Amino acid sequence: MSKNKQYYIDRALDYFNQGYACSQAVVLAYAPKYSLDETAAKLIASTFGGGMGRLREKCGAITGGFMVLGLAYGNTNPTDMDTKLNSYRKVRELNKKMLAKHETTMCGELLQKHVSKEEVAERKHHKIICTTMVADVAAEVWELIHSENK
Repeated sequence: MSKNKQYYIDRALDYFNQGYACSQAVVLAYAPKYSLDETAAKLIASTFGGGMGRLREKCGAITGGFMVLGLAYGNTNPTDMDTKLNSYRKVRELNKKMLAKHETTMCGELLQKHVSKEEVAERKHHKIICTTMVADVAAEVWELIHSENK
């Protein structure tokens, strides 16, 4: 039985609210769908939070979404260029959707746009922008996966 979009949004937010990084929350929400071990999911996505290890680069929720798209569309054969290019197309689609919705996909820019330095220091950014990004990415990943039969 296929789960609906809200199911994955709720799962991602639940993981995020437990304290997992934004990247982990998105990957963990989808891990069972792709038979990805929960511990492996936690570990593989753990360093992508905070815009790639708190570098404030690409949003961790978005990179978590990229990882899920890899699970859904990624290639295991290095010579299978069609599959590889399709997975890259999906990543670009997610990035484009997030850019259109939020004007940037960079963690530092998202923080500057939505929260003060004091709010970041007090970790209030989680409630202000990060939960929005986790939910939006979880939803858009679902849309991309369900936009075609796979």
